[in-house]
Amino acid sequence: VQLQASGGGLVQAGGSLRLSCAASGISTSAVAWYRQAPGKQRGLVATISSAASAYYVDSVKGRFTISRDNAKNTVLLKMNSLKPEDTAVYYCYDVRRNFWGQGTQVTVSS
Repeated sequence: VQLQASGGGLVQAGGSLRLSCAASGISTSAVAWYRQAPGKQRGLVATISSAASAYYVDSVKGRFTISRDNAKNTVLLKMNSLKPEDTAVYYCYDVRRNFWGQGTQVTVSS
């Protein structure tokens, strides 16, 4: 199984990006997004269950939205009101099958 994470890029503070995590069979998995900034440990950002129940860490609540499009075998992370401290490599993780995506870089300039 390969998880394809995409959608990262360079954006100014206050801007938006939408990350995508695609994989065959992902519709039946709980999926998590993690991020890792330079010199820091990888940390949880948000999760979504197979029933589309979402969880967010406090630092992104109200700004990020995780969702799934089962018809496209995709989990999305919409990120609004981005801050420089959101700069990191973002990874998606298939909880059920214990697979990681390759990561996508998000850089937020001040």
